Amino acid sequence: MPEELLIRHCAPTLAGIKTSNLFGCRYDSREQLLDDVRDLNNRLRAKGLRVLPLQYRKGYALIYLYRPDRLEKDLEDIDACRLLEDRGYDCDSPSRCLAHLMERLRQAGQQNFPHEIGLFLGYPPEDVEGFIAHQAQDSKCVGVWKVYGDADRAKAQFDAYQKCTDEFFRLWDKGASVEQLTVPS
Repeated sequence: MPEELLIRHCAPTLAGIKTSNLFGCRYDSREQLLDDVRDLNNRLRAKGLRVLPLQYRKGYALIYLYRPDRLEKDLEDIDACRLLEDRGYDCDSPSRCLAHLMERLRQAGQQNFPHEIGLFLGYPPEDVEGFIAHQAQDSKCVGVWKVYGDADRAKAQFDAYQKCTDEFFRLWDKGASVEQLTVPS
């Protein structure tokens, strides 16, 4: 798995300013992909990050890079927990929540995609709930996610994420490794 994918799609998580990121990755061999995931986990575990393939589909994997400590805190939010429990999640365990999300992704089609995935990406619960309730219509603004709540706060976050990605990509292009760029938890 190319490091460029991590930098391009996950810089805010590597920097510690976002709970997690999700990106797609093509693969020829599932075994090689799993070796790459194991290697990344070995390299990033000491910094407090984990890499998890959430879904596999015909040579394409959905990869989740996250900070377990931040995910646990995000899922303790009363509104996030209510949204998840309404969809059959056990909020007492982030790992069980991830397992349930993986199962929901496995079963998902176009009509029943688990939009609660936004909660696993650190999106505000009010925006995830708004997206689900309004069927992705009538948002206040769009950036990394569709915003139904505090648009000014979201725009500031979007800007911070973009600046972080630009800076990490610049540093990586000059030779910094993913480990050097990753901020410990």
